[in-house]
Amino acid sequence: MTAPSTLLELAREVASGAGELLRRSLPAVAGGRLLAEGATAKSSPTDLVTEIDRASEALIVGALLRARPNDAIVGEEGSSREGSTGVTWVIDPLDGTINYLYGIPVFAVSIAARAAGRSVAGVVHNPLTGEMYAAAEGEGASLNGNELRLEATGRPLGEALVGTGFSYRAQTRAAQAQLLPTLLPAVRDIRRGGAAALDICAVACGRLDAFYEAGLEPWDLAAGEVIAREAGATVKVLEGLTAGAATVVVAAPGLEAGLVQLLERAASGEGLGPRAGVTSSR
Repeated sequence: MTAPSTLLELAREVASGAGELLRRSLPAVAGGRLLAEGATAKSSPTDLVTEIDRASEALIVGALLRARPNDAIVGEEGSSREGSTGVTWVIDPLDGTINYLYGIPVFAVSIAARAAGRSVAGVVHNPLTGEMYAAAEGEGASLNGNELRLEATGRPLGEALVGTGFSYRAQTRAAQAQLLPTLLPAVRDIRRGGAAALDICAVACGRLDAFYEAGLEPWDLAAGEVIAREAGATVKVLEGLTAGAATVVVAAPGLEAGLVQLLERAASGEGLGPRAGVTSSR
């Protein structure tokens, strides 16, 4: 298989090009024009895709296949092809579409290379801030070339800043909300950025102590997962916290066990009465 570092360099180059497309297009989009004219619903009325998403994905797929024509592709906006090399590119051409449409500068291009069932290289690029998170398996993670390395701080869960996200589907959001009355009093605070790939990278660089979210798709997780792992964070998938959706938990060293226990207690409804539609993973 091609070295992860080689795949990473290609991902970095392609993400830069897609990020420039998003940056150039933003002035014509932000402020609501595409909310009325160029956005269509995907899984629900609040889950939107724009012409910019599609254009970004087309740019990424074209660039990857010019460089590696025999690789497989999985893209959020429908790009899909089988390959013969054992490498699959998993693409989110615009993570944080709603933020982008409203001009909120929290969105990113996310590109990962997967092989043998795991992410081996990935980049998450915010074109407005210029930040490029990157990692190759076994070679560490970086932010704009500066190494990311998390160390256990001994910080208790009660002092942890925790990120999360919510589904576009109203029923799933309602179940996710039922965790919050238990979670909020037990941590420093909760943040919701609106772009899962960036939230996962925020754990990798120490801006968040942990992150959890139910119902992430492969393209939401693939690049951030290898970046977080290589930075020293733990990545765990839990079943049963939210009905019908697995929950991804990303945590700085020393926080995973306590956060998982807290999430399981919240899902069980311990001390707060029954929670319809939510089952414990215990």
